[in-house]
Amino acid sequence: MHSRNHWGGSFEINGETNSNHTTDYDRSREMDWVDRAALPSSGGIHRHELDETQQSWLLGSQQEKNKKSKYVDLGCVVCSRKALKWTLWGLAAAFFLISLPIIIAKSIPAHKSRPPPPDNYTVALHKALLFFNAQKSGKLPKNNGVPWRGSSGLSDGNGTTDTKGGLVGGYYDAGDNIKFHFPMSFAMTMLSWSVIEYSHKYEAINEYDHVRELIKWGTDYLLLTFNSSASRIDKIYSQVGGSRNGSTTPDDHYCWQRPEDMDYPRAVQTANSGPDLAGEMAAALASASIVFRDNPTYSKKLVKGAETVFAFARDFGRRNPYSRGNPYIEPFYNSTGYFDEYMWGAAWLYYATGNNTYISLATNPGLSKNSKAFFMIRDLSYLTWDNKLPAAMLLLTRLRIMLSPGYPYEDMLKMYHNVTGLTMCSYLRQYQVFNWTKGGMIQLNRGEPQPLQYIANAAFLSSLFVDYLNATGAPGWNCGPTFIPSSVLRSFATSQINYILGDNPMKMSYVVGYGTKFPRHVHHRGASIPNDKKSYSCTGGWKWRDTKNLNPNNINGAMVGGPDRFDQFKDVRTNYSYTEPTLAGNAGLVAALVSLTSSGGLKIDRNTIFSAVPPLYPGTPPPPPPWKP
Repeated sequence: MHSRNHWGGSFEINGETNSNHTTDYDRSREMDWVDRAALPSSGGIHRHELDETQQSWLLGSQQEKNKKSKYVDLGCVVCSRKALKWTLWGLAAAFFLISLPIIIAKSIPAHKSRPPPPDNYTVALHKALLFFNAQKSGKLPKNNGVPWRGSSGLSDGNGTTDTKGGLVGGYYDAGDNIKFHFPMSFAMTMLSWSVIEYSHKYEAINEYDHVRELIKWGTDYLLLTFNSSASRIDKIYSQVGGSRNGSTTPDDHYCWQRPEDMDYPRAVQTANSGPDLAGEMAAALASASIVFRDNPTYSKKLVKGAETVFAFARDFGRRNPYSRGNPYIEPFYNSTGYFDEYMWGAAWLYYATGNNTYISLATNPGLSKNSKAFFMIRDLSYLTWDNKLPAAMLLLTRLRIMLSPGYPYEDMLKMYHNVTGLTMCSYLRQYQVFNWTKGGMIQLNRGEPQPLQYIANAAFLSSLFVDYLNATGAPGWNCGPTFIPSSVLRSFATSQINYILGDNPMKMSYVVGYGTKFPRHVHHRGASIPNDKKSYSCTGGWKWRDTKNLNPNNINGAMVGGPDRFDQFKDVRTNYSYTEPTLAGNAGLVAALVSLTSSGGLKIDRNTIFSAVPPLYPGTPPPPPPWKP
């Protein structure tokens, strides 16, 4: 039985193999079952044309195949093979043109660019710090950095029965071999203040560890000068060594000897009263405790010593100046008052402890009255080892403009702030408060000898005041009705330090070792006597004092006394007014230099000084507990 054939005719095929007997009709029927693509294009066989429907059935698979050869199915999108090929080639080219150079550049070791050369202030600062190494007394470390100095003063204080190991250590004050504890304490306070404000700058020039070591050398010694383990004391050792004016017996002025060769008696001075000395020592120890806050044990020891010695300063029965009537001190480092040290010491103790008792004292109206803080006396408007008023008021101004403690301190702090602004105005030449030399040096000490230590201090205070303004976003301050941009005050500071470094009529640097022209006959025993392994007697060293030859040893970093009021300088060893350096003077120079150097950035450390200060206002109360029905 045959199934239906939709194409017409039967499915039966004639079995004969002879093609000659096959009809055209039968051949045509067979062609419908043969793949047209398999038919020869020639051979005498007649091509049968198919209609459109038949072509679609027979050619559909081939068209689909050609379509698949031109496109690629990527799952989420179908794209042309040609487009895909060009895309892949483009990505490869981009890799070689962009990524490959980056990979190569990353694989090459980075070339570290050289840091910019240090500015002049940094160069001078390195040297100014070395002066303290040259002034060290006691057992010196091998890496002290001054080859012509050795251990000395190892018998100092042997007669004191209440000090373990005597009074060995500390610093010699100047060109002699005396240890004056009043200016030494001031020098340590100044160094600590500079570190607290500008530690990042010291770190940037690799002097941070060095300056901290210098401070610790001083504070370790100061802790020996009284019973620092007690809560109450009745005396302070105020000086080691010394001389009477006009003395003809062997002592620190009559003799000219290296400190390593001293063989004469060195007396120890004792103060049973001394609010000025004790107040300055408290400031030195308290400020250093902030510097060493990363060493809690030592920092606490310094704080305890500061509180003990300040309690001695405040003892009502011990209010006589430490130098009064003492011929070994009064002609050299006489103190003219002590209320400024009360303000100065109390301010530093507040920052070191956060104890409100100290800030209450520093802002007590009676203290400002007795210190004449608001009298605008010209001689009290510049910082010295004897007068701390302008520095104390600037330190308290910092508290007002940065923390704004408000009542009950605001009224006094505001007045300190106003006086500080007027003090800065007085340094500007346009207001003619002070005389100036023709060469551009401000005459803070009325043209008296050794002026440089005072202008270095003024440069530091003015530069620091500018940094306080910058830290609070203030572009300047007012001098009466006139607004003064802070850049004007900064220019004053740089002009005075530049004068010290050589921008003066003598074209001479007054810092030994800085520049090419500097003093070569410095009034200094250790620097003027050769380090030839010979010991020179008390009077045997006079030939080195009196010779016109250059000093055999340069005491690098020492800032000498400076020129006279006519900008003239005499490089003569025997004239100490011109050529003698001092510990207090160099401390002010170091502070001014670090404030002005651009190394580490022109800014202050705003917060470190407030580390121990408690919150001034109540904290935000905790949120109420969730409501429960």
